[in-house]
Amino acid sequence: MNPFRWVGSYTIRFLEEAGRIMILFAQTLGWIFRPPWEMREILKQMQEVGVRSFPVVVITAAFTGMVLALQSFTGFKRFGAETMVGTVVALSMTRELGPVLTGLMVSGRVGSAMAAELGTMRVTEQIDALYTLATNPIKYLIVPRFLAAIIMVPVLVIFADIIGILGGYLVSVQILGTNPTLYFRRTWNFLELNDLYIGLLKAFFFGMIIATISCYQGFSAQGGAEGVGRATTQAVVFSSLTILISNYFITALLF
Repeated sequence: MNPFRWVGSYTIRFLEEAGRIMILFAQTLGWIFRPPWEMREILKQMQEVGVRSFPVVVITAAFTGMVLALQSFTGFKRFGAETMVGTVVALSMTRELGPVLTGLMVSGRVGSAMAAELGTMRVTEQIDALYTLATNPIKYLIVPRFLAAIIMVPVLVIFADIIGILGGYLVSVQILGTNPTLYFRRTWNFLELNDLYIGLLKAFFFGMIIATISCYQGFSAQGGAEGVGRATTQAVVFSSLTILISNYFITALLF
């Protein structure tokens, strides 16, 4: 196959998919501000996104903070700056690793579930049945998941930041012997509210990305069980890639 034709074909396909995702995103925003809201479904999705994702996010954040402390201590020890470990852990967790790793964990756990559930509803014609009942599936199915994601992902990031800093404390103080007072003093002196705001802003956008892409993949599923599996895989892969790419641009914009 001609390489230029291959590149052009995939470029056109990518732009078509991106356009459809943006249309769904715009439709979702349009329905968010139209009452009544499905509060029971929203609370259910908040539990799914937030509460049930909490264990995996906490474990990920704890060991990330521990590894950061260990690696930072090893590097700073060469220059006699071991007391800066707390600063590195806190800034890394709040600005970058907390939001990004939380987004990736939620994408893998919740994004796949959203795509699989909606994909199953699509191939079994349950979504078509909602139209016959004069119920808009975007308002009934996507809006609750969208709201739950943009609310709960930032909440999860707050816990991830705290647990990551405490994980760094555990390794730095309890294992490597750093002064505990200096650890928290350095963390407090160098960490600014702006660092927290940047992390939460990223988490907000990551929640939108996860919900929009995952719901789109579920809505677009076709071809029975095989199609649902393909939609689930694409939801996780595309959400994760978009999170990593958008993280760079948000960081560059706010640097």
